[in-house]
Amino acid sequence: MANNSGRSMSIVAEQERLIARDACRERDRLLTLILPALTLVAILLLLPLGWLTWQSFVGDSGLTLEHYVRVFEDSTYSKSFLLTFEISAMVTGLAILLGYPLSYMLCQLPPRWAAFGLALVIVPFWTSLLVRTYAWMVLLQRRGLINKTLIDLGVIDQPLAFVHNITGTTIGMLHIMLPFMVLPLYATMRAIDPELMRAAANLGGNPRYAFWRVFFPLSRPGLLAGTTLVFVICLGFYVTPELLGGGRVVMVSMLVQRNVELYFQWGAASSVAVILLIIVFAAFAFLNRFLAVERVFGAR
Repeated sequence: MANNSGRSMSIVAEQERLIARDACRERDRLLTLILPALTLVAILLLLPLGWLTWQSFVGDSGLTLEHYVRVFEDSTYSKSFLLTFEISAMVTGLAILLGYPLSYMLCQLPPRWAAFGLALVIVPFWTSLLVRTYAWMVLLQRRGLINKTLIDLGVIDQPLAFVHNITGTTIGMLHIMLPFMVLPLYATMRAIDPELMRAAANLGGNPRYAFWRVFFPLSRPGLLAGTTLVFVICLGFYVTPELLGGGRVVMVSMLVQRNVELYFQWGAASSVAVILLIIVFAAFAFLNRFLAVERVFGAR
């Protein structure tokens, strides 16, 4: 009995050793496969990020925190950060209000018409962002098409101020960011089984009840993905606020540009960029507490 027990234990130990060896080999193969990608990420992302962080702590007299102190003490920076978040939140909210019904409508159409509608949503991607921004400048200026049409119809007597303010900036950013809301929403909604809504109706639920209790919860991952994409991208917007804002709408990205080009303060610009980056990471961490980020952007 003792010999059989000892032999069984040695067999189990040998099997565990073989399993551990195979696991080690599999880990080595995986590391070999992802090593080129990790190297590329390190060169293109980690090294520039490290250099940016280092610059934020470098001053005329060596290592210093003066750049961060200036960001928190100077009201210009706080106002710019606050304005950036206000515009980003406004654009995100409007994108939800427009993008969710549009995505829902596309999902209800036959596949051919849905593909046509989705193509219309994607069309702006084929045009340069700069061109689209200049187009909005032409449409929204005091003698632009919109003001001229409103005056001809007798709706207004004087041209409205659509440019060089928050209104024009929001309109231009919303037009550019709307596809980023529609695409993840549409992908999620298209994956929802229509039989679920029919089942809810057969069980006595009216269309409104079935939508809010069945369809909307299932579309939430796409909504969160679109919301996160739109909000985070808006935080770093530069071209559209610069042109449609006319220098009166100063967002964080414009602070970075001015610190570099006008004042040659790489440290000040780097500190602003690092703070914005930390805020973005915090937003992702907050989102990850409620829903896994990989699940959100996988729209599953």
